[in-house]
Amino acid sequence: MTVRFDGKVAIVTGAGNGLGKSHALALAARGAKVVINDLGGSRDGSGANSQAALDVVSEIEAAGGEAMANGANVADFAQVEAMVADVMAKWGRIDILVNNAGILRDKSFSKMPIEDFSLVTDVHLIGAANCTKAVWDIMKAQNYGRIVMTSSSSGLYGNFGQTNYGAAKMGLVGFMNTLCLEGEKYGIKSNCLAPTANTRMTEDIIPDPKVLELMTTQSVTAGLLALVAENAPNRAVLCAGAGGYARAVVVETEGVYLAPDEQTPENVLANWDQIDDVATAKELTAGFQQTFKFVGKAAEHLGVKLDG
Repeated sequence: MTVRFDGKVAIVTGAGNGLGKSHALALAARGAKVVINDLGGSRDGSGANSQAALDVVSEIEAAGGEAMANGANVADFAQVEAMVADVMAKWGRIDILVNNAGILRDKSFSKMPIEDFSLVTDVHLIGAANCTKAVWDIMKAQNYGRIVMTSSSSGLYGNFGQTNYGAAKMGLVGFMNTLCLEGEKYGIKSNCLAPTANTRMTEDIIPDPKVLELMTTQSVTAGLLALVAENAPNRAVLCAGAGGYARAVVVETEGVYLAPDEQTPENVLANWDQIDDVATAKELTAGFQQTFKFVGKAAEHLGVKLDG
């Protein structure tokens, strides 16, 4: 089945350059009306200029599509609310939100001013929360919505010099994990994209031009379009880059049960090999499942019969 977005309205944040621009152009090419949100700042978040967003709008319109530019700062909820109001006044609905806006302030943690930590989390994490909050009730009323957070391997696995970025990017996974539960009955699906691509965010991290040639934005955008399609998954962390696609999953080992008189740090360390045995790991899809597992082990050991 061909993925199309005819009649759908999409907001893409940070859409003036890089991945955001690629996402916006692809959504428009497949029929969506697209809001090109971009503050127009530099990679570190300084400055503002609307020209990049206007250029993307012009490109979409030249190809026969519909688009509008918006310069709202995603970290400012009032500006985001005003953007959403403008979109509703123009097109009357919002079906897709791609939380892509982001900045970098890389430094080792010992050298990082706490202001740089706050600023990066404000843009990536709070910015995504602001945009999602502003469209959430609209999507609920429509009984339809597709929301994507832009996570990162830096959050999933860590990357030197990116404590701020990594914290924000993993925070987005936690945000998505609960949104997908709360939105499912309203037809709202929430997912994360963990991309790697040749953009201004990676230009000085990966200097090899042959590697960068493989890391096209289009390869990542293919994954993004899948996450916002009508038949999209729900609660997925899709990793995409250079034509590779994989799902990242948080798993929990089966672990051990320690009786009340054995619950000491010494015994936790003594049983570490079994606690750490990834061969027993399983994916949990809600926080209560961990509680049920642990309480079930304790009840079984103590001979307590639980209701349900």
